[in-house]
Amino acid sequence: MAFQPFRTRIKFCGMTRPGDVRLAGELGVDAVGFVFAVRSRRRVEPGQAVAMREALAPMVDAVALFMDNPADEVRQVVAAVRPSLLQFHGDEDEGFCRSFGLPYLKAVPMGADEPPDPLALHARFPSAAGFLLDAHAPGEPGGGGRAFDWSKVPRGLTKPILVAGGLTPENVHDAVVATRPWGVDVASGVELEGGSPGIKDGTRMRRFVEEVRRADCG
Repeated sequence: MAFQPFRTRIKFCGMTRPGDVRLAGELGVDAVGFVFAVRSRRRVEPGQAVAMREALAPMVDAVALFMDNPADEVRQVVAAVRPSLLQFHGDEDEGFCRSFGLPYLKAVPMGADEPPDPLALHARFPSAAGFLLDAHAPGEPGGGGRAFDWSKVPRGLTKPILVAGGLTPENVHDAVVATRPWGVDVASGVELEGGSPGIKDGTRMRRFVEEVRRADCG
C-alpha cells in the first residue's frame, strides 16, 4: 500500500456529548466526527455540534459526516461548525464533494460481493483526500456495528484509507495489523453497552486507543 503511516490515525465518530469530545482529545485521538446524515441514529443539529466543537482540543480535527444531504444543508453546517474535513457516505459525486472548498473523504461500501476497483475509485473521485472503507452495503448508512472481510481491502489504492465498520477494542489490533491503514474510524465500538447511540464509554475509548498503539508497535 502506498501510504505506510508511522502511526495509525484514530477518529471517534458519532459524538453527541462535549465531555466525550474532551476525553477523546485527552486520549490522543486525531479527529472526532459529527454526524448530520438524516438516517443516522447519531445525527446532531448544527447547534449541538458547535457546542461540542468548543470542547475540541488543539490539533484535533472536526469532521462533518453527510449522506445525500442537500447542498444548502452542507453549507450551513460548514459555516456554523467550521469542520476541517468532510465525509460523504451517499451517492454524492466528485463535483458535489469538492464544491464546499474543504478536503473530503469518500466512504466506500464494502458490503458488496466484489471489492471496489481501485482505478475506478480514483477516476470517480480524483480530488478525494482519502477513502473510508465501511462495512455497510451500497445505499445503507454506516454505524451498524458490522465488520467486513479485511482481506478485501483493495491493494491498488494510492490515497490514504481509513478502515471502519464493527471495530471495537477487542478487534482493532487485528484490523490494523491486517490492513495497515492510514486510520481507523469507530462509533458504536466505543459506546456504552445498552446505552443510546452516541453515548460513549470512557473505558472503551481508552482501550481502543491502547490497542491501536499496540498494533503500531508490533
